[in-house]
Amino acid sequence: MYKIVVDGFGGDNAPEEIVEGCVLACEKRKDVQIIICGEEEKISSILSGRGDGRITILSAPEVITNDDTPTEAIRHKENSSLVKAFDVLRENDDVIALISAGPTGAILTGAVMKIGRIKGISRPALAPNLPTKVKGKEVLLIDAGANVDCKPINLVHFALMGSAYYEIVYGQKAPKVGLLSNGAEEHKGNELTKLAHPMLKTCGVNFIGNVEGRDYLSGDVDVLVSDGFAGNVLLKGTEGAIQALLSILKRSIKSHFLSKIGYLFMKKSFKEVKQTIDIQGQHGGSAFLGCKKLVIKNHGTSTRINIAASVEQAILLHENKLIEKIESLLEVANAG
Repeated sequence: MYKIVVDGFGGDNAPEEIVEGCVLACEKRKDVQIIICGEEEKISSILSGRGDGRITILSAPEVITNDDTPTEAIRHKENSSLVKAFDVLRENDDVIALISAGPTGAILTGAVMKIGRIKGISRPALAPNLPTKVKGKEVLLIDAGANVDCKPINLVHFALMGSAYYEIVYGQKAPKVGLLSNGAEEHKGNELTKLAHPMLKTCGVNFIGNVEGRDYLSGDVDVLVSDGFAGNVLLKGTEGAIQALLSILKRSIKSHFLSKIGYLFMKKSFKEVKQTIDIQGQHGGSAFLGCKKLVIKNHGTSTRINIAASVEQAILLHENKLIEKIESLLEVANAG
């Protein structure tokens, strides 16, 4: 039986979508038990006895919001749903993962302060999956915002962790690792990327060199390594560009009679395109790689489908021993 703890009051759609996601996960799998942390009365009302007895509630009357300072919130909001969830993860060996759609800063701070890093990993990193122009192909962006300022060794560790994650999730041996830069040539980049480039060549991953921002969704790279500042800007820029493109397309279709007629014939195709470029879509969350136990950060607007998918994601990573695989790759890199 897989035990997972969930922050019941993290995210814009909490607690209803979070609870419903947990119920959906239990309906899909009979080998999962879920502990939901949050205001007991509200969670119980939504749960209404569902979950086949495999969903329990841990009372946590406080909530950490985006207005809270992450470090202060983790230290002083001891009765918050997120802190209680981290306590459960830390204190129980049989609890394999934590899932939260709460504030990113608080989740990352809590993961480091409460759970700790894998020995030898300089900094954990946030790693979302993004669609590419190749059907069924995704790219892992690491780091996407956990570490604004980085050193070259941090990028090496991101590459190792990203490779381990990609191999498990997508079943691809030796995934292609690229380094985000302002040019494909080896001499391009800032001081950080220029120092990291030769280190990535010899750390044991399948490093293919620099990748420009315009090429990272090409499908030619599996894991894109970046510092958290550039990675987050790239991620948010991509989200914004996709939203703008959909809005422009929608406006253009509505402005012409013949376009409206054409849309009726292409409705299925447009739906497929929208599903493909939907960054959140049917996915789970972004894994926070580098901690001693699994932590998954869901988007703030996550639905029940995303929460249920995160439960599946956590079980997959646990079954395939992600943390042990990262440790193994780290040993090889250090030996080299």
